Amino acid sequence: MPFAHGAACPPSRPAAHRATATMGEAPEPSPQAPLAVLSKVELRVSCKHLLDRDTLNKSDPCVLLLMQSQGQWMEVDRSEVIKSNLNPVFAKIFTVDYYFEEVQKLRFEVYDSHGHAGVGTHDDDFLGGMECTVGQIVAQKRVTKPLFLKYGKFAGKSTITVISEEISGNNGYVELAFRAKKLDDKDLFSKSDPFLEIYRIDDDRSEQLVYRTEVVKNNLSPIWEPFKVSLNSLCSCEEKRKLRCVVWDYDSRGKHDFIGEFFTTFEEMQKAMGENKVQWECMNPKYKIKKRNYKNSGVVVLLDLKIHRVYSFLDYIMGGCQIHFTVAIDFTASNGDPRNSCSLHYINPYQPNEYLKALVAVGEICQDYDSDKKFSALGFGARIPPKYEVSHDFAINFNPDNDECEGIQGVVESYQSCLPKIQLYGPTNVAPIISKVARVAADEERTKEASQYFILLILTDGVVTDMADTREAIVRASYLPMSIIIVGVGNADFTDMQILDGDDGILRSPKGEPVLRDIVQFVPFREFKNASPTALAKCVLAEVPKQVVEYYSYKAFPPRCPQPETPDSNLSSPQ
Repeated sequence: MPFAHGAACPPSRPAAHRATATMGEAPEPSPQAPLAVLSKVELRVSCKHLLDRDTLNKSDPCVLLLMQSQGQWMEVDRSEVIKSNLNPVFAKIFTVDYYFEEVQKLRFEVYDSHGHAGVGTHDDDFLGGMECTVGQIVAQKRVTKPLFLKYGKFAGKSTITVISEEISGNNGYVELAFRAKKLDDKDLFSKSDPFLEIYRIDDDRSEQLVYRTEVVKNNLSPIWEPFKVSLNSLCSCEEKRKLRCVVWDYDSRGKHDFIGEFFTTFEEMQKAMGENKVQWECMNPKYKIKKRNYKNSGVVVLLDLKIHRVYSFLDYIMGGCQIHFTVAIDFTASNGDPRNSCSLHYINPYQPNEYLKALVAVGEICQDYDSDKKFSALGFGARIPPKYEVSHDFAINFNPDNDECEGIQGVVESYQSCLPKIQLYGPTNVAPIISKVARVAADEERTKEASQYFILLILTDGVVTDMADTREAIVRASYLPMSIIIVGVGNADFTDMQILDGDDGILRSPKGEPVLRDIVQFVPFREFKNASPTALAKCVLAEVPKQVVEYYSYKAFPPRCPQPETPDSNLSSPQ
């Protein structure tokens, strides 16, 4: 049934502050620099084969976008009305905030508009709806799904297509190396002391200083030090934006003498890439008017230009990078006999235990970013059939050749069915599982492509026994495309586990080697016991986009080219 409309938009989060370069400075992104997790995504909508509700002509469709907030559907925005068209392509671009760590549910509703009567006032005007998540759209870039009427009935052959695109901010920086030749001499008893300034000319014709070089003393053919500026600072990420470059003769009292200027664009500067060089005549307009034989006041040469792109998490996801999710479950004896209601592994038919709550909360987010929806599920600390020897990295589906389960529900079913077959034992060793996932991640690294990133969720009821080996394994894993989330289940004292989370200091191996990246997030589940199920996922997954970008930036792997778009997606139909 169509939802009620006219409700206020859900309260928006405060916008994340993006780091901006100070004029005259040369910012250089660092792999350890904090990155804003929030992105904005543009959604473009089109429909095909809409139902024809009008008697004399075709439907006049309009799309409403709703987002679920605290269990309620709230209208966010609506498109324009397209007259008499059953295959509309809407010009309206919907903009939504994107958070990796949340399941952001969207609903698109299509109505036949009747002008002043408004949109969505009668059931007869409803042409169909579709539900999905923001994560599904950005992971696939293009989603095509059938439209449904109320009670789950297909709206004929009607389909809706949603295409996503990230709104990019600062997408990189550029390294420039300038020199000059035969500049005018402004000093009587020595040569000029030249420096160069670059200004960006904004739309209102005002000038913003982008960079000021150092002064080269007593030299009419100076070579200035190479410097770096963000593309946002240099040209507002617009290659054709005009730049004014000015050469001065330095004066210690601040009364610098004007030598000359020239105008250029970043587009023109890019001709200096590789072995090429670009040069400009440095002109003094007054001399050009007064002096008959005036040619120039020197030449400025761009010796080299290097572009360093800075990619976002969505650049990698939209490029086809898959997030592979692995869960590792603690089956040590300290959890208690699963048949006893006091056990942390007790299967209550009416309420999931803490292991299942944590697994589902995190897994539901990750599944949108894995196209095959298959998840590796491992156990540790138990005696397993047939010989009942202790294992610290067994597949809970007992298939040593394929530890993957079909979807989150498949993991839940394998967990429940394996409990009666194993004997809870010990100790709590997690290094073997970290190393096992790391081996798969190392194979992925060798492809030298940003194609797959691994998230390992470890659920444990106590402090790990093999702390030294675990620290060593984490240091090794920090060089690989993987992140580790550890959730402490139960009421144990997890103080010693905080050492694995590098927030209070840098984690080091027993030999003193530091992690390359902070890849571990540890939280006790009890802190979220009375919170909504999504609170845990928000906490433990919020750092993942930053960790993905840090890894691929360190390896200098750009996003892959998106795969050819298919007209239909494999998303399941809305209920």
